[in-house]
Amino acid sequence: MDTQRAYPETSQMEAGAVMYWDGGGRAWVIFMPVLWIVLTGLAVWAVVRLTHSPSGSAAGRGEGRDGDGRRESPEDVLDRRYASGEIDTDMYTEARERLAAHRPRRW
Repeated sequence: MDTQRAYPETSQMEAGAVMYWDGGGRAWVIFMPVLWIVLTGLAVWAVVRLTHSPSGSAAGRGEGRDGDGRRESPEDVLDRRYASGEIDTDMYTEARERLAAHRPRRW
């Protein structure tokens, strides 16, 4: 639509100002996509944050947890693996010695 024919008393500059509300329309063209990207990112972050446990993805499936929901100690994991037959006696005793050597001492 030709603005001169629709508004014969306005100049070309005035017609542009009316069309873009004194230039504010250009700011919205940039601001709105940025706003939607930020809001979408915030929603994705919130879903990930709420669905994953702080200790990692294995905890959400119950792995590495005992019956009370507490995290298993390395010794507990070693005992469970030895009891199920995943490791033999030699590997078990070697791993136990290594764990004991690296455990912090309690005063």
